[in-house]
Amino acid sequence: MRRVIVRYRVKADKAAENRRLVEAVFAELRSKQPDGLRYTSFVQEDGVSFVHISSIETSDGHNPLAETEAFKAFQKDILERCEEAPVAVELEAVGSYRMLGE
Repeated sequence: MRRVIVRYRVKADKAAENRRLVEAVFAELRSKQPDGLRYTSFVQEDGVSFVHISSIETSDGHNPLAETEAFKAFQKDILERCEEAPVAVELEAVGSYRMLGE
């Protein structure tokens, strides 16, 4: 199992576009319902800072999220939308209460 948090900040004039792209990812996930993935995204109060948390739970370690067309579209021009580039950090769970299906 692999858990990752990604943080980044988009340019103010790109916030709505980024949000639409993120929403498209969730629409595709709801439609396709891939196994082995738990995924959530947040936008902070400033409207331009985003946080994504994923839990990859596939038996072979592949990431179903990376296989979706909407996620590929989201990633395509991410650096052009960003004021602060995405930073991904692997996480080790210390505890969880009803957060990641435990």
